[in-house]
Amino acid sequence: MDSCFENHNVQVSMDGTGCYLDNIFVERLWRTVKYELLYTRAFSDLKEVRKSSTQWFGWYNQERFHQGLDNQTPNEVYY
Repeated sequence: MDSCFENHNVQVSMDGTGCYLDNIFVERLWRTVKYELLYTRAFSDLKEVRKSSTQWFGWYNQERFHQGLDNQTPNEVYY
C-alpha cells in the first residue's frame, strides 16, 4: 500500500496505530458513521453496506444539522 501512495505522491498523515489526534475531525466523523449507521443495522452483504453508506453520507451532508456548524448542514455552510 505504501508504494501506491508513493506512486501518487500521497503523504500519509498518521504517526501509527492509536494516534487518534492525527486527524481528530475524520476520527469524529467515523465515530458518527459507526454509531448512526453501521451499529444500528444488520446488513446482508457488502452491496447493501455501500448503498446505505452512499445514502447516509448524502443525508449527513445535505440534511443533518451539525452543532459545530451553528445547526446548519455542511452543504449550507460550504456551498
